[in-house]
Amino acid sequence: MASSDKMVETVIVGNYVEMEAEGKSKDIKSKVSNFFWHGGSVYDAWFSCASNQVAQVLLTLPYSFSQLGMLSGILFQLFYGLMGSWTAYLISVLYVEYRTRKEREKVDFRNHVIQWFEVLDGLLGKHWRNVGLAFNCTFLVFGSVIQLIACASNIYYINDNLDKRTWTYIFGACCATTVFIPSFHNYRIWSFLGLLMTTYTAWYLTIASILHGQVEGVMHSGPTKVVLYFTGATNILYTFGGHAVTVEIMHAMWKPQKFKAIYLLATLYVLTLTLPSAAAVYWAFGDMLLNHSNAFSLLPRSPFKDMAVVLMLIHQFITFGFACTPLYFVWEKAIGMHECKSLCKRAAARLPVVIPIWFLAIVFPFFGPINSTVGSLLVSFTVYIIPALAHIFTFRSSAARENAVNQPSKYFGRWVGTCIINIFIVVWVLIVGFGFGGWASMVNFVHQIDTFGLFTKCYQCPPQLPLSPPPHLLNTTAPLPPSKGNFTHSHHP
Repeated sequence: MASSDKMVETVIVGNYVEMEAEGKSKDIKSKVSNFFWHGGSVYDAWFSCASNQVAQVLLTLPYSFSQLGMLSGILFQLFYGLMGSWTAYLISVLYVEYRTRKEREKVDFRNHVIQWFEVLDGLLGKHWRNVGLAFNCTFLVFGSVIQLIACASNIYYINDNLDKRTWTYIFGACCATTVFIPSFHNYRIWSFLGLLMTTYTAWYLTIASILHGQVEGVMHSGPTKVVLYFTGATNILYTFGGHAVTVEIMHAMWKPQKFKAIYLLATLYVLTLTLPSAAAVYWAFGDMLLNHSNAFSLLPRSPFKDMAVVLMLIHQFITFGFACTPLYFVWEKAIGMHECKSLCKRAAARLPVVIPIWFLAIVFPFFGPINSTVGSLLVSFTVYIIPALAHIFTFRSSAARENAVNQPSKYFGRWVGTCIINIFIVVWVLIVGFGFGGWASMVNFVHQIDTFGLFTKCYQCPPQLPLSPPPHLLNTTAPLPPSKGNFTHSHHP
């Protein structure tokens, strides 16, 4: 009996035990490299989830508060934070279920990264795989696009010598270097630094707004329009829908079964950043935020602000890598390069993925509105509706429920309670997120195109003041207007 239990445990854990043993080297150089580079612990997963979840959306949440009003903004953050944690838990359950079934069939994943569409394929068939792949890839493409737009939008506030479109060209080239990061194992130091950066930025926004105080005649009139209300709500839906890379993060763990509560713990930490910063900026600037989707644009220039901008730029590079790495894997599998051992060959093969992302960031530079559009049309299905439906259909038979690797907790009402929660999420997100949110976001997005145009050179930039004439011209031309005036008066007493 004991040996039987041990065998089942080994099957569930899979090859991670062997891989963990391989990672332990006696060489000091290897130990240092592993410490900074090769992560697979629970802490690595937590840093990856927390760092990836908030990113540049931190800067657009005050804009959402101006659309929603303070109370709705806070409530939607709490509500979607819990909902996102729940669907991330469902994804982790389905991953472990798929992985366990495959390893019982002696499938080896040593050189293969499992992805969400493969989980859907293994548990529910090719139609689920195709739908999951289409939504996931489209979301990750636009998630990467948003990071490039955010880079250009942020750097402009400390260097406006170049317009935002030119900055997008530059940062597109910089972000293309993420092709050299092999997998989520190698984001250990980046995830840690990324979370420090967003933590600094969030508290800078909070403290700077409080010290700045409310602007004269500040108004907090939101919500005023249904379109703006649902646009703001879907931006928050997008904020807590950062778990499109959950499967890849789990696969990078030594023991993926321990993932279950990690996303919830990451969300709780993220709320300590997003709630104070969004509330403080909205309190200080009110309705002015309706025309300033980037919170940096309203705060005065200071060394602390410059530091926050630089840190967010580095963080957006990291988040670009997070969003693009699963796309790299899909592309590698499509062209047969996924199991290639040469890092340089894989990096070269990945480059075509970056080019369309670069192009789309130049076409649609609408920082803020694009978040809501992606949230309503893509995130709603990718990380809320599809995982909830997949869980219902995977465990619809009594045999599947009895043999499930993870049994639902009694705190959720076992299988019945879990199914009810899943149905509620599907209905809510379909109606509120995709339906109303999709309508509102598209109306807002089309308005941005009508106002600024595609390929706009500098989205929401302040108007440039006309250049002053040179001093020698100023001296010769200055007396002319008064003399002309005197001449006129002499003829018209």
